[in-house]
Parts: sequence; C-alpha cells; structure tokens
Amino acid sequence: MKSKIIFTLIILFGVLNYSCKEKEQKVEEAPIDLVNDDFLDAQQAVEWTMDSIVQSLKDGDLDRLISFHAYGPKFTEFKNGEARNGGTENEEFERNVFSSVTEILKFDMNDMKIAVYDQVANMTFHSDFHLKFGEDLVVVNDQISLLFVNTKKGWRIVHEHHSPLKKEE
Repeated sequence: MKSKIIFTLIILFGVLNYSCKEKEQKVEEAPIDLVNDDFLDAQQAVEWTMDSIVQSLKDGDLDRLISFHAYGPKFTEFKNGEARNGGTENEEFERNVFSSVTEILKFDMNDMKIAVYDQVANMTFHSDFHLKFGEDLVVVNDQISLLFVNTKKGWRIVHEHHSPLKKEE
C-alpha cells in the first residue's frame, strides 16, 4: 500500500512538473516592434553621445571625436556627391578639417530626429555650422545622417552621409 502511494505521488509530481515546464516555454516576451517602439532610453543615450561629440569639437579634442566612430570594414561615408569612402578616409578628413578650425561661431543642428531600432539609431538633422579657419568663415548648411550602433563602448557612428541643403529662395 505504501509503495502504491509513493508511486502515485511520483507520477503526480512528474505530471505537475512537466505541466509547469510546458507553461514556462509557452510564456514569451512581447515581440519588439522595431519600427514603432520609441526606445526612449536609447534615444536619450544617442542624444547624449551627440552632445559629447559636439563638446569634443568645441574642445578641439580630436582623439575623443574619433573615438565616437566604430571604424572597421563596415564603416561607410558619403559626402559632397563623391564615391563612398571608409573609416581611414573619414578619420583623415575629420582630423585635417577639425584641427584647422580656429573658432566655432555657431554649431546648430536643426530639425533633429533620432529614430532608434533597438541597437541601431539613425540621426538626421540640418546643419547650420559657422566655422572659422583663421580669418576665413565657412558656413556648412547640409543634410546630415549619422547611423549609430550600440557597441560595448556605447553608441558609435558606423555611417555618415552629408549632402548640401537646398537653399530657400
């Protein structure tokens, strides 16, 4: 009799245990809606990253500026209607240009939009940059897209696209 009770309890616990595991497997997280979810924390982090990039420019800290890029074989850049280039060319260009800036008079990023898709973010804006190179003033009014990826080091740029913003007449 005692062995029948023990056997029945073992069977009962086995069925309950199996049933619980089956229910655990059926419980799934709600799927991420990459297109429509806001990802507000990530959006704020990308904005803070961009603020740090701007501050590195204002401070003339080119190494810090460069550190916000994820250079590698996937890095790409389009600018001035030229053919695509990669990280080596981008770093060389940014070091040459920004090391020559003697004063930043204006550095506005108008109509900024940050669209986050979980671990990837696309930032777009219209630049209104007024930079002095010695006595020469250069005004940069471009449409700019920066593609960020969330890496172990934080949000880093993996693609840049710059094209002239059509002037209103």
